Amino acid sequence: MTFEKINFLTSVANLDQCPDDFGSEIAFVGKSNAGKSTAINVIANRKNIAKTSKTPGRTQLINFFNLEDNRRLVDLPGYGFAKASKTKQKLWGRLVSNYLESRGSLNGVVLIVDIRRGIGEMDRMFLDFFLPLNKTLHILLTKSDKLNKQHQLEQLTQVEDAYGSVATVQVFSGLKKTGDHIAREVITRMLNNPN
Repeated sequence: MTFEKINFLTSVANLDQCPDDFGSEIAFVGKSNAGKSTAINVIANRKNIAKTSKTPGRTQLINFFNLEDNRRLVDLPGYGFAKASKTKQKLWGRLVSNYLESRGSLNGVVLIVDIRRGIGEMDRMFLDFFLPLNKTLHILLTKSDKLNKQHQLEQLTQVEDAYGSVATVQVFSGLKKTGDHIAREVITRMLNNPN
């Protein structure tokens, strides 16, 4: 799979605006400001295909990126952004949960977790919702450049012990491009193997 051929397809606020539901998709999900958009940019080897921001909650729509042969990466709004109104949080939550439950072309999810924070309460709530859907799950422990190798290994082991039976897990750094080739291989497998 050639990730460099990625291009922006569309942004949607409602599921009826989504691209036709065929082919295969991998969605990126996680807490606001965990590094979803950065991960997409690094994996695609493109600087700003997915817009990044230092401001949590920047991604408020579902963003679709086309790869090739009806394969797409999907950047979902982050959860847990405290400054968003409760109404907006509920709307985002409903949009994301409806997408995850109903999208036939969704092969799996890449859960983005800031390695310094580990799996938090919001991540566990997401996993409680997502795992019964029986889709493939890959956990990307981002911002690994912020920890030394020993702490990276401790966090990786902790997440693998908790979720290794239901997910693949890896360490990743957008800044240092650590783990980008592994992420590409995993995502390619996910895109090519529907559940």
